Amino acid sequence: MSDVQYLRSLLKAHPDFPKKGIVFLDIFPILRDPVAFETLITHFVHHITSDVIPRTHSKKIDVVVGLDARGFLLGPIIAMRLGAAFVPVRKQGKLPGECVSATYEKEYGSDSFEMQADAIKPGQNVIIIDDLIATGGSAKAAGELVAKQGGNTLKYLFIIELTFLKGSASLDAPVYSIVQEDD
Repeated sequence: MSDVQYLRSLLKAHPDFPKKGIVFLDIFPILRDPVAFETLITHFVHHITSDVIPRTHSKKIDVVVGLDARGFLLGPIIAMRLGAAFVPVRKQGKLPGECVSATYEKEYGSDSFEMQADAIKPGQNVIIIDDLIATGGSAKAAGELVAKQGGNTLKYLFIIELTFLKGSASLDAPVYSIVQEDD
């Protein structure tokens, strides 16, 4: 069984969550199993070191940006493995000091993400990580925050991609997702 098949087998489907007609894929069973969690982190790090760095001719990844909230579970560990900084993207009003912000649309209105203004230096190479990409709104906002600070987003990483929503088409860098769901 491949890493992808193994990780996919651990996802738990919750029908009608958070609302009727949605099937929520829960990543928490992976996080509860130390071997599965290690497999997930190692899979991402291998992808970054064997694809992102060579393809972009970058010497290294400087910053891993994790989106509120599940990107916080993956980002710091991956950053540590890469010898990179971790920078959180939070919902508006949750970070101290001067922040840059970006607004994105959700199915029931708009929301804003923020990043501390001095978190990324111009020219730094960045990857952005979250658990899921659906419409791409929150990931796009994170990419805008990186760009506002002069960072170079090299890739967006997700555990799950809902491909039928075409969220990756709105992003400014390539997307890698371990599991793709078509419906």
